Amino acid sequence: MLKFITKLLVLFIVSTNCNDLYASPQLPDYIIYKNDTLPTYHLLVEQYLQKKYPGDEKLFGLSFRNTLNKDGSVLLSCWRGYQAIYKIENDSLFLVSIIDCGSIKNFRKGESNANLSLIFNDKVKNGKVFIDWFKGDISFRLKDKPNEVIRWDGVFEVIYRFETLISSRNGKITKEEIVENYLDDPDRINRKSNYSELSDISDVLFEKIKNYKWTRQNEFDCSETYKIRISINGKIDRVTMLLTDNKWKDFYSRKEYKHCINFVKKSLSDLQFDIVKRKGKPITEYVFLKLWFDEDRTIEKW
Repeated sequence: MLKFITKLLVLFIVSTNCNDLYASPQLPDYIIYKNDTLPTYHLLVEQYLQKKYPGDEKLFGLSFRNTLNKDGSVLLSCWRGYQAIYKIENDSLFLVSIIDCGSIKNFRKGESNANLSLIFNDKVKNGKVFIDWFKGDISFRLKDKPNEVIRWDGVFEVIYRFETLISSRNGKITKEEIVENYLDDPDRINRKSNYSELSDISDVLFEKIKNYKWTRQNEFDCSETYKIRISINGKIDRVTMLLTDNKWKDFYSRKEYKHCINFVKKSLSDLQFDIVKRKGKPITEYVFLKLWFDEDRTIEKW
């Protein structure tokens, strides 16, 4: 009974901590590309500031959680205190504006140049800054064909099905291409963020787990929160318990632990999901599933 109560408490605490991870959605930066001004989820100015002024939360009036609404309340949707506007011009990547949060529609060039000069000093040339500190990929939604949101992390990054991908090396554009971030296969399970066949991916997993032919349920209690990984090829390739480090040893013998993990993984082994990508490259994703095994051998999803 003590083990039962302790495990129940741990499940509750894990659930509570997961909920605490939620944060306010954040405003994006923008990029001017072929006369369009598009949202982008790559904070290039923030990278520069963090590298040059590590640990400093307030720089030149750009303050962490310090942007205010008109009524004096904190603007939670813009924790960095500004938005940046980038531009691709002549095969190079530039910073052209730093604006107040939410002022993309009416920003004035003079104000933005003042911010640029204050922060970047002599790096400002002809009213813009060459972004020589960034090496990597920038993506933003493609406008000239039907598009859809594939993933949103709930705070900042949005992944669109069709995106323009720009590769930059120290400010010079090295590659430009159109990428598709979702491979839709009718023989695989749908992974779009808004699909309605089931309420979510965890329901798909639970249906397989509860209908699997479990053994030794009278001997082993596998009630736990499981962390299930969908690999880059759309298969379930890893299952663990959501217990930090070796905490599982407080509740399970090694034999019991392996039994529970193996049976969850076996029950999901034949599933094949659509491929989800980020910047055109397949990604892994984790699904958290809380299971409860009743004394009558039924399995519930908590």
